[in-house]
Amino acid sequence: MGEAASTIVVITDANVIINLFHIGELNLLGALPPYRFRIPSEVLAEILDPTQQDAVNACIDAGHLEEIVVDTMAALALFAELRDMMGRGEAACLALAATTGSHIASDEKKRFRRRAIDLIGEAQILRTEQIIVEAIRRNLMTVQEADTHKATLAANNYALPFTSFVDVL
Repeated sequence: MGEAASTIVVITDANVIINLFHIGELNLLGALPPYRFRIPSEVLAEILDPTQQDAVNACIDAGHLEEIVVDTMAALALFAELRDMMGRGEAACLALAATTGSHIASDEKKRFRRRAIDLIGEAQILRTEQIIVEAIRRNLMTVQEADTHKATLAANNYALPFTSFVDVL
């Protein structure tokens, strides 16, 4: 399927999906054009909680998220190389993003982030908080709602390095 010239394909890792699930905002995956969010099969396999699985499957069924597979020779070769240094889901995301010119949505740090910057560049990496900021800018969420989500994320081991979303707008 071809993409419109303005569409930005985003290969999405489990940590961003789970963070959006925790704050009840998985619907944002279908509400932020020009972004088109895709999830590798390997990432789907990492989502083990049945409630989260159901929510992600509902997003797929609603067309907010599209499942994809690592299936080209270039992506498979890069996936195999990356598997030596990271998990299957992260390797699939990075292999697909690098071989298709896509963005990636991931909150991973350290080795993954360094490799992602090397392969696709820092500007093509989206984090959970950037998705929330984009929702605020589009009036899909208030700063107050985002700050409530920030507290929920912190309670689920994803602390953000600012006091309020007003500080990053």
